[in-house]
Amino acid sequence: METKKVSLFKMVSFTVCGIVVLDTFVAPAALGASSITIWLLTALLFFIPYGLINAELGAAYPEDGGIYSWVKRAFGDFQASLVSWFYWVNVAFWMPAVFIAFSTWFSMAFAPDMSITLLAVLAIAMCWLIVYIGIRGVDLSITVTNIAAVLKVGVLAIFGVLGVVYGVKNGLANDFSLSSFALSFNFDTISYSSAIVYNLLGFELISSIASEIEEPGKNIPKMTVLAGILIAALYIIGTFGVLAAIPAESIDPLDGFFYALQELCTVFGGAQDIVFKGIMLVALFTLVSNMISWTLGGVEVLDEAEFTKKTKLLGHRNKKYNTPDYSYILMGVIATALIVMNFALSGSANDAFWTILSFSFLVFFLPYLWLFPTVVKLRKIDTETPRPYKIPLGKFGLYFSSILGFLFIAGGVILLFVTGDGWDPLYHLTLIIGTGITTVFGVMLYRKSLK
Repeated sequence: METKKVSLFKMVSFTVCGIVVLDTFVAPAALGASSITIWLLTALLFFIPYGLINAELGAAYPEDGGIYSWVKRAFGDFQASLVSWFYWVNVAFWMPAVFIAFSTWFSMAFAPDMSITLLAVLAIAMCWLIVYIGIRGVDLSITVTNIAAVLKVGVLAIFGVLGVVYGVKNGLANDFSLSSFALSFNFDTISYSSAIVYNLLGFELISSIASEIEEPGKNIPKMTVLAGILIAALYIIGTFGVLAAIPAESIDPLDGFFYALQELCTVFGGAQDIVFKGIMLVALFTLVSNMISWTLGGVEVLDEAEFTKKTKLLGHRNKKYNTPDYSYILMGVIATALIVMNFALSGSANDAFWTILSFSFLVFFLPYLWLFPTVVKLRKIDTETPRPYKIPLGKFGLYFSSILGFLFIAGGVILLFVTGDGWDPLYHLTLIIGTGITTVFGVMLYRKSLK
């Protein structure tokens, strides 16, 4: 049965659902009103060039695999396979961080007496729910992403509206004078900038199903513009809502969303608890939907690299659903091990959240070190492929976008190793040893796939 083509509207919804995340956007708000300035500057200097690059590559090469297929054309199968491996591993390490946030939010909203053990059990259970859904062969459901995108737009829009209402009724929790938007070039500002870059990544995800897109040469560039504007606006609106209710110095990276929403809902008076819990249920659903789309997207990219066809570890397919079930199961094993390890070693959801998430940041950044040079090389070596869309301003625009994007990603990688508290064995060794093991394992899998 022929799959119905993905329309422009559905592409925008899919991209908004993939990029907009509610569990990590709060952290930069700890900088106060200047975080809004950083969001704007990062959108201008990174998000736009990054979007333009994806528009050119996606329109020129509308083939499944997205970033894998682009890097393969430019740098060959080995480097492209590493990129796809990093992409998949990022999802495996991001998933436990997302569900640590999930279990923490659920506990705070509905079961405040949950123990650390039960928090870990709930997080693990949610990871295996995602594994089960993947094995069942659920497509990258456009219907689900449409619903999730609408819900995310709704939640962040509510944050903005309630922020205004709260400010009028109670006064704003932070200074919003013109001077408060000025940047302070200190460690925190630079560090949170990399978190903002992370929150803006994911434009290329739609290209993992490029063969299903309706008129990709025309619609991918349009999607880039429409989704880009909407995503940047939503993050800024959401950040304003957080800052309207919570003093910057009191914002916690894991609990900030919860406390901000709780405080904003006080404008509803006696109905505040009902409204708050209703919105929290929606927020929890968006975390699940995010992982469904990214897990399936990660496996799709890995599948295009043929790791799931050429290796025994990942090549096993489910007899009933014909899906690469071992690649999903391995994700679940990795996620479970990380959740258990971090809760056991730190005893703190915050420590667990940031250790896992920082490693996820690092592994997720790595594929983009190839993406930005790829667009330059393909423009040079592939002059025959028609380009329905090109980055504006000719070669200047091409090199400017590529260099600027690469510098942001490289800076983000470096900053993950720089902390204000100096050397932290658990944190730094997780990043160093984890990245080394991940890379070696990816190389070994590639060599085995050749045999």
